[in-house]
Amino acid sequence: MSVSASASAPVTKSPSRIPKVPFWAQIVAGLVLGVLLGWLARSQDVSWLKETLGQVGDIFVQLLKLAVAPLVFFAILVSITNLRKVNNAARLAAQTLVWFMITSLIAVGIGLAIGLLTNPGAGTGLTPQDGKLPKREGTWIDFLTGIIPSDVITPFTELNVLQIVFMAAVAGVAALKLGDKAQPILTFAESVLELLQKALWWVIRLAPIGTVGLIGFAIADYGWELIGKYATFTADVYIGCALVMFGVYPLLLATVAKVNPLQFFKGAWPAIQLAFVSRSSVGTMPVTQKVTERLGVPKEYASFAVPFGATTKMDGCAAIYPALAAIFIAQIFDVQLGIQDYLLIAFVSVVGSAATAGLTGATVMLTLTLSTLGLPLEGVGLLMAIDPILDMMRTATNVAGQALVPVVVAAREKILDVEKYNAASSSPVDEREPLAVAA
Repeated sequence: MSVSASASAPVTKSPSRIPKVPFWAQIVAGLVLGVLLGWLARSQDVSWLKETLGQVGDIFVQLLKLAVAPLVFFAILVSITNLRKVNNAARLAAQTLVWFMITSLIAVGIGLAIGLLTNPGAGTGLTPQDGKLPKREGTWIDFLTGIIPSDVITPFTELNVLQIVFMAAVAGVAALKLGDKAQPILTFAESVLELLQKALWWVIRLAPIGTVGLIGFAIADYGWELIGKYATFTADVYIGCALVMFGVYPLLLATVAKVNPLQFFKGAWPAIQLAFVSRSSVGTMPVTQKVTERLGVPKEYASFAVPFGATTKMDGCAAIYPALAAIFIAQIFDVQLGIQDYLLIAFVSVVGSAATAGLTGATVMLTLTLSTLGLPLEGVGLLMAIDPILDMMRTATNVAGQALVPVVVAAREKILDVEKYNAASSSPVDEREPLAVAA
């Protein structure tokens, strides 16, 4: 008499697994540990700990920057060619640009209003002698002439993102004109883009460790005394960004897109928190694209809007910050600003935001604003010490806006998958799935 295999097979228990810690919890743990280690390094004057924290943070940022140049080039190239797969591509592109400008205009208006109400330069004890010229400057001539590279190699070696975007855009438009003849190049570009995104994904997984180094070094190097000296200005930047991110954006989602704003933040939060830590819109781009797709934006459109936004859409760095910084510097140097100056700030913020190019910091955009207003560029030096603390919130706002606009445009054009939007919840880095290029 035979015994069935199911009856005779021994019953084995699967070994218990260690619960997987959500990525957001890893980031929070990194923030807390970084603050503690930074405080310890500064209060106990532990130089080796400060240096170690600085090196850990620098390595993480350098790994992000390593992929920036090729990632931007192939992302823009592929995103432009992907528009051929979308109905009303020209309309979508135009609406994306218009909403980029609308939200930037609102953001700069909020920045100006907060600056005029709080007078961030008053009572700081800073004088014009405390300032110094920045290493990098931005003028309209440099901005306009600097778009076109002198050769195809230098923009990649010197990481001139604006020139890389220009070359990628030209190549993308040329590929569209060539049609089927360009298909081998496009296939190669899509493969390289997937490879770069996969490699960058591994770097993103290191974000909790990078957080410890970046936050820890900031606390150890600057200390709370510096933050206290710039308390009003720091609070203004954070409040302004918070008003845009948690006030303006939800209002647009509820009234224009007619979707649940809370669901947007639930889906987009992984990208926002990574942007806060990395201080790089371009470095966060793979996560931003994934969460945007998970919020129901068609992949073909998201693969255009997100890379485009990562290099040009900067509500934090190019709108709120330069508006507040211009008022702050004008007060330190005792320069009176008039209505025409505030209008110029708004104009520069809306038109010149591409100068920030998605990299850490907003020095070029600030110098562009100051030079337009005729304010001393030495004023930039007043803000350099506090810049890393400010840049975290600015970049988080940038990335939130880069995910918001595609959702708003897709909803207006009735191509948003509302069911998918309402179901978006999980962190993309918690799942080991590749970020696919639109097929």
